Amino acid sequence: MDSLLTTVLLPLALGVVMLGLGLSLTTADFARVLARPRAAAIALACQIVVLPLACLGLVEAFGLTPTLAVGMMLLAASPGGTTANLLSHLAGGDVALNISLTAVNSVLAVVTLPLVVNLSLAHFLGGSGAIGLQPDKILQVFAIVLIPVVLGMLLRRSVPAFAVRTERPVKIASAVVLVLVIAAAVAENRAILLDGLIAVGPIALLFAALSLTVGYRVPRAFGVTRPQAIACGMEIGIHNSVLAITVALSPALLANAEIALPPAIYGLLMFLPAGLFAYAMARRTAMEGAVVTP
Repeated sequence: MDSLLTTVLLPLALGVVMLGLGLSLTTADFARVLARPRAAAIALACQIVVLPLACLGLVEAFGLTPTLAVGMMLLAASPGGTTANLLSHLAGGDVALNISLTAVNSVLAVVTLPLVVNLSLAHFLGGSGAIGLQPDKILQVFAIVLIPVVLGMLLRRSVPAFAVRTERPVKIASAVVLVLVIAAAVAENRAILLDGLIAVGPIALLFAALSLTVGYRVPRAFGVTRPQAIACGMEIGIHNSVLAITVALSPALLANAEIALPPAIYGLLMFLPAGLFAYAMARRTAMEGAVVTP
C-alpha cells in the first residue's frame, strides 16, 4: 500500500485540485451563502443528511460487500468538486452559488466525512480500520482538504493578478489530474478492477443519477429558482472522487484499495449522467428563452 501513488502522487494531485478551488474563492463566497439561505440550507441538508441515507439504502439494496459499501459511503460523504462549477456554468446554473456551496462543503467535510465513514466502518466492518474521530486523523483530513484551499485563497488575496492568471491553468490541470489519478489508482489495482466494476458500476451510475435528481428536484420543490437548483444539483451530484480515493488509499488513513474502488469507478462513470443532466438543463433553458423572445 505504501507506493509512490499513495504516498506522493495522490496527495499531490488532491493538493492541485484543492489549490485550484482556493484560487477561485474569496471570503465573500462564504458570506454569499447567507444571502441565499433557502437554497444553501436545502443543498447542505441534502449533501450532509439525505445523500448518505440514500447511499446506505442503495448499498443495502444491491447487497454490496462490506468493504465496497464503505467505499460508497465514503464517496457519498465527500464534498462537491470543482468540475461541478464548470458543468453548472454550461447548464445555466448559478455558478456563484456553486462556488459558495463548494467552499462551505469543503469546510464541513472535515467533520462530516470522518463521521460518516466511521459510522459506516462500524456498521459494515465492525469498526476495523476506522478512520475515527481521533485528533491525529482529523488533522490529516483537515490538512488534505483545507490547507491547499486556504493557500489558494491567500494567494488570491495577496497577489490577485497572479491568482487570476493561474486560476484557469490550475483548473485545467485539476481536470487532467483528476482523470490521471483515477486511471493510476485503477491501473495499480487492476487485479480487482473487473469484479469491482461489475459489482459497483451500476450502483455508481445510479447513485450519480440519484444525487443529481435529489440535488435539483428537492430545492425546486421548496421554491428555489431554476439556476440555483441547477447549481445545487451539480454540487450535490458531483463528488470529489480524488478526495475519497486519497482517504481510502492513504497509508495513514484507511489504506484499503478495495474501499477506493467505488470512488474510482464513480469518477470515471459520473461524467455520463452529469453531462446528460447539464445538456438537458441547458436545452430546457434555451427552449424557454426562445419561447419568451418575441
